[in-house]
Amino acid sequence: MTPESPKPNNRRAFLKTTASGLTLAAMIGPASRSVPGANDLINIGVIGVGGRGTSLVRELVDRKDCKVVAVCDVYEKRVKRAMGICGGEGYRYHQDLLDHPDIDAVFIATPDHWHAPVAIDALKAGKDIYLEKPMTRTAEDAKKLWEVWRKTDRVLQVGVQGTSSDHWWKARQVIESDMIGPPVWVQASCSRNCGTEGEWNWKIDPEASPDAPGDANVDWNTWLGNAPRRPWTPDRFFRFRKFWDYSGGIATDLMYHRLAPLNIALGPDFPWRVVGTGGVWIQHDTREVPDTFFLNADYPREYSINIVSSMANDVGVEDIIRCLKGTIYVEKDHLVLEGNGPYIDEFKKKYGHERVWVELEPRADHTTNFLDCVRSREKPDLDCDTAFKVMVAIAMSVESYRKSDFLYYDDRSLRVTSHPVRLASQIPRDTNPVD
Repeated sequence: MTPESPKPNNRRAFLKTTASGLTLAAMIGPASRSVPGANDLINIGVIGVGGRGTSLVRELVDRKDCKVVAVCDVYEKRVKRAMGICGGEGYRYHQDLLDHPDIDAVFIATPDHWHAPVAIDALKAGKDIYLEKPMTRTAEDAKKLWEVWRKTDRVLQVGVQGTSSDHWWKARQVIESDMIGPPVWVQASCSRNCGTEGEWNWKIDPEASPDAPGDANVDWNTWLGNAPRRPWTPDRFFRFRKFWDYSGGIATDLMYHRLAPLNIALGPDFPWRVVGTGGVWIQHDTREVPDTFFLNADYPREYSINIVSSMANDVGVEDIIRCLKGTIYVEKDHLVLEGNGPYIDEFKKKYGHERVWVELEPRADHTTNFLDCVRSREKPDLDCDTAFKVMVAIAMSVESYRKSDFLYYDDRSLRVTSHPVRLASQIPRDTNPVD
C-alpha cells in the first residue's frame, strides 16, 4: 500500500443434421471423467458460433493448451465458417456434439434463453463448462442449473472476464480486513452511444431462412427452444438481444459484467430487494428492451448497489465502493483508498496519509483460469455459486422493470416474491426465522 501517485488448419469435416429431442434427461450424467494432465491438450467443443462464439473459436485456436475439436450451431453457414477456422467437426445440434467422447469441456455462446438447457445437458454429459454471460435468462433457470451443477463434480465458469481482474480481489481483501469499515453503497455503469440506429442492430444475412437450401438454412424451431412460438423473423434471429423472449437487454448483456465483479469484491450474496427502471427513450425501432436502464439492489448485509446505463450516451460514472470509514476508487492500474468523514484522522493515523493506493498483482486471464481449473479441479473465479447470486439480481431487475414494481428475494426458498422478506437484522434474536 502506497501513498497515492498520479493516476497512473483447415480440413474437411462433416455436419450432423439429425434432429435431437429437446427434453432434458431425468438422470445426471457421468459423475467424473479423466482429468487432462498438466501437459495434455484440453479438447474443446464450442456451442453457438455466431459473433461471440466465432470470436471464442479464433481465440482458442491460438492457444497452446487446448484444441477446438467440434463446433455447433443451428445456422449451417456459421458452422462451416467455424469449422474452417478450427479444423474440427461440425454439428447442427448440441446434443450430438455432447456425445463426442473426446471432448473435455464446452464453451457455450448461444442466445441467452438457451444457456440453461445447453449447460444442463453438458453437465449431464460430464463436460466442464465455460458459459458466456449471462448465466441464464431468468432467476428460475439459474436455480435449475445450479441445482444440477451441485450434483456433479464439474467445473463451471461464467464468462465475465472482469472477475479475473485483481482489482476486485484486492478490494475484497480491503473490505474483509475491515480497513475502511463495512460497505454502505456502491456505484458502477455501462454506457455507450449508438445514436438513433440502436444497440444490438447487428448485420442481417439476407440469405438466411428456415426455407433456404444448403448453408443458408436456419433451424428456426430448434433456435426458439422453450421461447414462445413465433414466425421466422431475421430481426429476432440476428438481433435477439432486443427482445424479451431471448434476453434481458442491457441488464443481461452488460450489467452482468458490472455486477459480477462487485460480487467478488463485496462477497457473493443474493439481493434482498431489487428495482429496475428506465425506458426506450431514443432508439425507437422494433426493440422491446430499454435503451436506458438502472438497477438498484439492496442486500441483506445492509448495503446498496446502483448500476446505471444508457445506450444513447456514453458518459457513465466511476466505479466506487463507499464504506463507513472510507471509500475505494477503482482506477485503471490500482485501487485508491480514501478516509471519509469523522474517520479521516483515524485513517491517516493508521495508514500515514488521507489517500493511499493499493498495487495490483498479475492474475491469470479468465480463459486460462478456467482451463487451469479443468486440470486442477479447483473453483474458478466466477463459479456457479457466485454466478447464481449475480443472476438473481440481474433477472429481478428485468422482471421489476417489466412489472413496474419492487421485487424481493427469499434466500431460504430461493424464489422471487413481490412481498417483503425480513432481513436477518430485522428478526428478533429470540425467535426463529419464518417463511
